[in-house]
Amino acid sequence: MPFPSKPSERDRPWVMRTYAGHSSPAESNALYRRNLSKGQTGLSVAFDLPTQTGYDPDDELAVGEVGKVGVPVTHIGDMRALFDGIPLDEMNTSMTINATAMWLLALYQAVAEEHGHDVSTLAGTTQNDIIKEYLSRGTYVFPPGPSMRLITDMVAYTVTAMPKWNPINICSYHLQEAGATPEQEIAYAVSTAIAVLDSVRDSGQVPQEKFGEVVARISFFVNAGVRFVEEMCKMRAFTQLWDELTKERYGVEDRKHRRFRYGVQVNSLGLTEAQPENNVQRIVLEMLAVTLSRDARARAVQLPAWNEALGLPRPWDQQWSLRLQQVLAYETDLLEYEDLFTGSVVVERKVAEILEGARAEIARVQEMGGAVAAVESGYMKGQLVGSLAERRRRMESGEDVVVGVNRFESTEPNPLLADLDAAIMVVDPAVENAAKEAVQKWRAERDPEPAQRALERLREVAGTDENLMAATLDCARAGVTTGEWAGVLREVFGEYRAPTGVSAASGNGEADESLVQVRERVRATGEQLGGRLRFLVGKPGLDGHSNGAEQIAVRARDAGFEVIYQGIRLTPTQIVSAAVEEDVHVVGLSVLSGSHLQVVPAVLQGLRDAGLDDVPVVVGGIIPESDARRLREQGVARVFTPKDFGLTEIMGHVVDVIREVNGLDENVPAPA
Repeated sequence: MPFPSKPSERDRPWVMRTYAGHSSPAESNALYRRNLSKGQTGLSVAFDLPTQTGYDPDDELAVGEVGKVGVPVTHIGDMRALFDGIPLDEMNTSMTINATAMWLLALYQAVAEEHGHDVSTLAGTTQNDIIKEYLSRGTYVFPPGPSMRLITDMVAYTVTAMPKWNPINICSYHLQEAGATPEQEIAYAVSTAIAVLDSVRDSGQVPQEKFGEVVARISFFVNAGVRFVEEMCKMRAFTQLWDELTKERYGVEDRKHRRFRYGVQVNSLGLTEAQPENNVQRIVLEMLAVTLSRDARARAVQLPAWNEALGLPRPWDQQWSLRLQQVLAYETDLLEYEDLFTGSVVVERKVAEILEGARAEIARVQEMGGAVAAVESGYMKGQLVGSLAERRRRMESGEDVVVGVNRFESTEPNPLLADLDAAIMVVDPAVENAAKEAVQKWRAERDPEPAQRALERLREVAGTDENLMAATLDCARAGVTTGEWAGVLREVFGEYRAPTGVSAASGNGEADESLVQVRERVRATGEQLGGRLRFLVGKPGLDGHSNGAEQIAVRARDAGFEVIYQGIRLTPTQIVSAAVEEDVHVVGLSVLSGSHLQVVPAVLQGLRDAGLDDVPVVVGGIIPESDARRLREQGVARVFTPKDFGLTEIMGHVVDVIREVNGLDENVPAPA
């Protein structure tokens, strides 16, 4: 076979982004300006959890969450500050926002109008994929039906008013982090696309002759893991399947409209706290998965930083990740060649294998009535929880090697971590109080009548079939806040709690010796205390990353505990109430958003106030050691971080905690 020849022209580089935002709109604006000056070619906005879930900074559920995992945007004034001095008509802006996507797009458009820009020229993306929120990320607000209506209205609006905007970025990224195999990742993302396109078509808002333009604005956001050959084949399979689907199901004849358009963030969940310097080569290898194959190359790439398993990356860390992209795009010869894998027997065989599995899973979902029905039944969530449990089992057994974690663990002192507290960025606690005061001042100083009229109009339109975008734009221009906009829609649409998938997750065959021993300790300890041990797994605050909590719940169940897990987004008061009602022996809190120093002490105090001083609390999450010390000083019995990957070993420690608190000796079998 001849070597590939050089194409007639060099392929253009992908859009290079850094996923960023923190503390306040002004701080984030300064960060964006610095990143753009370093050669970044697009913006990727991270919003904080209150913004993502439709709460203002002074809401009870926002405590501890303001400015932690992104920037708080509460009204048009915040959006002005966020993009101050940045020419929106020259920018390609990606906004990672889902349940409140319509609201953030309206704020963005309103600011662009104030700058005098032609709205029809604005280019960018709103993620706006609510299906994956029910399955993995957890920042949903409304039930599936009204949520799909919001997406449909946005798609119908943008295809005419903002034809360069991608109104939805169907996101399989979090599906992989929630356990999806390549086949499941493709199948569930494509099933979501089918649900959206069918909804837009059936709404009658877009003429059939313009439907190809709707398809052309559907984009995808994918994950790339370290098995980069398999991941590259996944992307070739994705590209082929999308071309087939859009032609056969929707009759799109224009090949440009059928093009599979995707951006990527490589796998953050696979980054390790142990020997974090190894994360750099993981990131590079994962980037190759979505850049090596020209026929399936990403058109936008954002990379995590080497220290994201430790906490928030600093600007220098983000610069390092940007430089990784720039070296590949500008120093190597990658972009000079045609596709490197055309005609490869190995690649074609793997692509065919992935396609076969994906098509079969798509068919199963369609037989159930589509993606929404498969969410409501808990089918897709249960499949993902089961897949992630199997992945965890392989890592714990050593079948899957993770360098520095379950093999090659000896290490030299890491100079990058010489000052651990300075190795990550910490958000100033004063940020939250400043945001609370600012939103209260905003409400007090705005003209109340236009805001009230806009909210009443929104409520009226929400009760009809009218497109909601115009009413939402009126709210944005009138100075309505994020919590007010979402609050009206909560009143009309209601709220939703998605299935957790824990009860549906299948077991993993025979228990190994260590799990058998922990089961015996759980059984014996329960007998000594007069009944089966009850383990409450709680997710306080707005953090929707439930994968860890679900895996703890599954393993605790397998170890013989009676598990109480009520899902995400609980207040400390609700967690304490559940502990009282269920008479639990231990409370486990999972926090990945950085709000642990606020929400965990609130639960501890609530338990004391309820007379449950003798119920121990254990905590898991991305928690720096200095914070872990503070939590232990306040009464937390154990703190587990990503380096504690052995779930069965964690169960053993939980039994230890229960026995210690209850003054039991250790005359029961101990874990291996």
